[in-house]
Amino acid sequence: MRFASFKLNGEATWGLATEKGLHAAGADTKSRWPSLKAAISADALGEAAAALAASAPSVPAEDAEYLPLVPDPDKILCVGLNYEAHRLEGGHPEVEHPTIFARFANSQIGHKQPMIKPKVSDKLDFEAELAVVIGKSGRHISEAAAMAHVAGYACYNEGSVRDWQRHTGQYTPGKNFVGTGAFGPWLVTPDEIDDLGALVMESRLNGAVMQHTKLDDLIFPIPHLINYISTFTELVPGDVIVTGTPGGVGSRQDPQVWMQPGDEIVVEIDKIGRLVNPVVAES
Repeated sequence: MRFASFKLNGEATWGLATEKGLHAAGADTKSRWPSLKAAISADALGEAAAALAASAPSVPAEDAEYLPLVPDPDKILCVGLNYEAHRLEGGHPEVEHPTIFARFANSQIGHKQPMIKPKVSDKLDFEAELAVVIGKSGRHISEAAAMAHVAGYACYNEGSVRDWQRHTGQYTPGKNFVGTGAFGPWLVTPDEIDDLGALVMESRLNGAVMQHTKLDDLIFPIPHLINYISTFTELVPGDVIVTGTPGGVGSRQDPQVWMQPGDEIVVEIDKIGRLVNPVVAES
């Protein structure tokens, strides 16, 4: 199953994505589950998919005005330096625990929406990442039970304003500029994926491959991240864990590569989706 959040006739909605298009939640469905997060929270994705599939598609997928996949998460928790190639390209030491920082919901954009290069920096970098959306609440979740708490997966471009990220040892400023976190287009449920680690993830800037990896290069795999994060905070439905970026980021290339107005950046993960965003200057 695949789901999306988008606008229809100017109003925020959500629905099922099929080869026919996007089947928007109707009045009855929205009265029960007003948002994708609400359907996740109710453990009702299967029931909702059956109902939505019986309706006619509301809009072709290519014509939709997409929103961030989960526009209103309680938490967005990002993982730094979680691919071996990225750790090595930056010269970082091995660590015993994952590096965790937060991103704010108002920094997010949807598929095809513009990533915004801020006025105060020329160092907007791309970061292809796999996002994990939590489907079931929990604290102290064991690694063995962790995957039962996953509602699905999506593409994420964790755009980073590198100079602001490195003002201090705290990442927060450089990771939260408005319009820098692209999220979507689909939530893909786990039953669609046979072997997550075998999937290939790429970022492409104006068609040129910047990053290319299999997801099994993660230093701290998803069950470990869920266990670790749920130890210090409660994970709730709709929470997003952005699992880290591989080697090849612009700041580590020679010469460095930064996203500029007029560029197009693509993050694609096999079987999960293709997230496309133009880059514009902050007005």
